[in-house]
Amino acid sequence: MLTATIAANARNAAYANATEFAVTQTEMQDTQLTSLAALAAQLKKSVSDAVVNNDGSTLMVQVQSIFDQASAILNSKDSNGAYIYSGAKTDTAPVTVNSLAALQALPSVATAFANGDIKKSVQVGDGVTVAYGITASDIGTGLMQALKDITNYDLGSSFAAGPGLNAGQTTFLTNAIATTVTVATDLTAATAANGYVANRLADAQSQQTSMNTLYKGFVSNIQDTDMADAAPQLSLNQTQLQAALQVTAGLHQLSLLNFIGSGG
Repeated sequence: MLTATIAANARNAAYANATEFAVTQTEMQDTQLTSLAALAAQLKKSVSDAVVNNDGSTLMVQVQSIFDQASAILNSKDSNGAYIYSGAKTDTAPVTVNSLAALQALPSVATAFANGDIKKSVQVGDGVTVAYGITASDIGTGLMQALKDITNYDLGSSFAAGPGLNAGQTTFLTNAIATTVTVATDLTAATAANGYVANRLADAQSQQTSMNTLYKGFVSNIQDTDMADAAPQLSLNQTQLQAALQVTAGLHQLSLLNFIGSGG
């Protein structure tokens, strides 16, 4: 029993260490997902301002800045130097393009991502696994597609050419506003989903802490016992138990004749 308990506590400690790492990553993901959602909102504002002000002269500068920040987030690494959003391909940068021009030149935005499809997970207890990983293509495709579309259109009809926006540019950017709203909404939903996973991991940590206390208490009750005190107490308990068993056995043998005979 003691050996089994020590082994169980060792497993629990391993689960706790792995869970702690997963918690750290979900916290980073929360910050970065919030930043990506903010970038999508910033893109919406930039496009909206261009339409409202009938001026697209600075739009592409802002689009370039948003691309640079988003790609940096999606290619971020954890404390071990592994790419956070690459799935199982932790040694491969998930975003393959390093410039807005390179993104625009791709035949499809899907080819901008090199992450794997297997998402990271952690075993938090015996038979209990929690998936916490997120891939760059899952959270970045919508934003990168919006950036690519705007850049493609600008290539054929420069927003900065002026004066003002022509009818075609205004129509395109008005439609792009709706697209950026959807992108921001999706990223906000991804942030909420990550928060749900974080709560599951926090619950697992609480259970791991409780189990550690239980296991340590059980082991301590055995290992830390003072044998000098325990041996006499054990002997006394055995004597009392034997006496109780003898009385019980005697009661089983007692009959009415025994009772009458002793009364005579």
